[in-house]
Amino acid sequence: MNTADTLPGERQQAILQLLREHGRVLASPLALQFGVSEDSIRRDLRDLAQRGLCRRVHGGALPLTPTFPPLAERQQQDLPRKHALALQAAGLVRHGEVIALDAGSTNSAIAAVLPRDLQLQVVTNAPDIALLLMAREGIEVSLIGGRVDRRSGAVLGSQAMESLAGLHVDVCFAGTCAIDREGTAWAVDGEEAAFKRALVRCADRVVVVASNEKLGAVASHRIASRAQLDLLLVEADAPAALVDALRLQGLDVIVSAAPSS
Repeated sequence: MNTADTLPGERQQAILQLLREHGRVLASPLALQFGVSEDSIRRDLRDLAQRGLCRRVHGGALPLTPTFPPLAERQQQDLPRKHALALQAAGLVRHGEVIALDAGSTNSAIAAVLPRDLQLQVVTNAPDIALLLMAREGIEVSLIGGRVDRRSGAVLGSQAMESLAGLHVDVCFAGTCAIDREGTAWAVDGEEAAFKRALVRCADRVVVVASNEKLGAVASHRIASRAQLDLLLVEADAPAALVDALRLQGLDVIVSAAPSS
């Protein structure tokens, strides 16, 4: 589909597909690809943005930042996919390690499948994760104190930040709202992002587990740069172009097994 007689609706659908695959589109290359003017492409991008399907930036467009319902709702969404990612992530944990699991539905799924034959210490700012793990033999749980944010299910605020002083963990599983094609991890909420940034600095290794809708997207507050991330776990059907782009940035990317049917 690269001819000038392409209907605007068809062209816009093709642009959305390119956006999903590449995480960013630019007006000038799109105009050449579709054989239309840059003004036509800019109108397409404006229409898509007004319909809530992308976010306009100078010279092109980016995917929308994924929306995040309350934690209890997210914990019931995409369960087979989250379980597949969680199994892959839990397989990285080694006997005797201290791991950090911050609040989030994916990290809750990881906590649920941590191997039962390992002795571990888990540091978390998520009351639901602490409650889940406190009954497990062999796991010592350290719950970070502070104010509980109802929507995210995270303990946040100055007290939580102070609790991180002097903390050291072997592995931090850092929850993220978005990870752009350069490998930067992002969060929507500023207070939550500040906690995550501090937690990342406490870790020898930082692992991000990202579902497909988070790939190629950006949000308001940076959590970690590409250089701070040691590993990214993605879904079995993650867009290949985005995975390749992230690997070109030097990021180690593991594609998880497909969810069991």
